[in-house]
Amino acid sequence: MRLLVTGGAGFIGSNFVHYVLSHTEHTVTVLDKLSYAGNLASLDGLDPARFRFVLGDIQDASLIATLTPDHDAIVHYAAESHNDNSLSDPRPFLESNIIGTYTLLEAARASGIRFHHISTDEVYGDLDLDDPARFTENTPYNPSSPYSSTKASSDLLVRAWTRSFGVRATISNCSNNYGPYQHVEKFIPRQITNVLRGERPRLYGTGENVRDWIHADDHSSAVLTILERGVVGETYLIGADGEKNNRSVIELILTQLGHPADAYDLVADRPGHDLRYAIDSAKLRTSLGWVPRFADFETGLADTIAWYRNNEAWWAPHKDAAEARYRTQGQ
Repeated sequence: MRLLVTGGAGFIGSNFVHYVLSHTEHTVTVLDKLSYAGNLASLDGLDPARFRFVLGDIQDASLIATLTPDHDAIVHYAAESHNDNSLSDPRPFLESNIIGTYTLLEAARASGIRFHHISTDEVYGDLDLDDPARFTENTPYNPSSPYSSTKASSDLLVRAWTRSFGVRATISNCSNNYGPYQHVEKFIPRQITNVLRGERPRLYGTGENVRDWIHADDHSSAVLTILERGVVGETYLIGADGEKNNRSVIELILTQLGHPADAYDLVADRPGHDLRYAIDSAKLRTSLGWVPRFADFETGLADTIAWYRNNEAWWAPHKDAAEARYRTQGQ
């Protein structure tokens, strides 16, 4: 297939591009506007015979219209995704996540090409810490932040365009990703790079909030599976049974880097901080036969720590700016 990957210079998008070019014969065009979270260095070393980069915005309908005829599918990763930023300025999230998705859907409608939409488990809200339930494809939407509400909106647009206009679309809602090429503003790389710089990590609240972690390679393999074998009109949840509370994650990072497990500081909790996310990926596993490679979180985390240790030139230019933003928020 000839894939048009939006947001392919971002974290999970760039991991998907690397995965596709390593595991298939597909070709890839990345469309990315290179906001602060996009990084061309994340696409270094890719085969120019099978990969090209286009600088542009997913809200640019004329640009999208010139690209879609040359492709078989749009894989839509592009999004404003950082919760903290959505609390301080929601508007970019509405523009990118809602208007941008609408623009792409209209292009898919006009050209008839396949469309896969990357979304998040945060559209479902959160679960109580002692609740044995996990999110499924039938869980009602209950977003709690500007970020998650705009992602919920974009999911609903995809469903409406599939039903009303016959767009050949699928949706995946994934748990929290970790791995190479993740911006240092995010939880796991922020803590890793703090420790690598000799600084104490910082933890929201008491660290009891639970996230369901999945390595970016496993997310990529799941998306490729859905793209190639998923049923049009269906939604698939992607998860790797990686539930961990934030305190245990930060302590594991410290331990793997040779520091005392309690060498971190507590800071004020984030407003509206969701308690727990947990994914039931049974549909994806049973209907499409997908299984994660990094089923053990500690192994995946060690792989991630090694990448950040060996790629300081990639993350160092962004570290000071990210920490400056956190300082203005008292975090």
